[in-house]
Amino acid sequence: MKVYGIEHFGFTVPNLEEAVEFFEKIFGAVTAIETGKVDGDDEYMKRRLGVPGRCRIENIKVLRVGNGSNLELFQYSGEDGATELKRNSQPGGFHVAFQVDNANAAAQRLRAHGVDVLDGPTYVESGPMAGLTWVYLRAPWGQFLELVSMDGPLGYAKDGCPRLWSPLD
Repeated sequence: MKVYGIEHFGFTVPNLEEAVEFFEKIFGAVTAIETGKVDGDDEYMKRRLGVPGRCRIENIKVLRVGNGSNLELFQYSGEDGATELKRNSQPGGFHVAFQVDNANAAAQRLRAHGVDVLDGPTYVESGPMAGLTWVYLRAPWGQFLELVSMDGPLGYAKDGCPRLWSPLD
């Protein structure tokens, strides 16, 4: 099997329109695909998607955000109730990082737009990530996201390690 790269990241949001509006307004995303309701019976949902049979996909939107992997957003119905997102420290917890030209300026802009930006940005001065500036933020539904910027090759590059992919390539 030849792997070409990561084609998309997908996650479920409680309100698809709110999520799409957030990614459009904050990150300049554009919708490339919208499926509408996905037809499937209980067995399809369980066996093909690994979700309870009573659940249904109400809509999927696939967004293009800059020059990187696509972002696939799902809205389901049929779950018993709201559950909390996993913390980054828990197995299954995750975040999506967006490379920007200046994480400091971007964080300031997001805060001005009322986005919940955590402390930082943080500049890494030494080690394999030297030269990286990063900051975490939360989407309106609680999903962690990250902004990163780099002021040149990171510290790991000096050790001859495989080069990390960048949307600037």
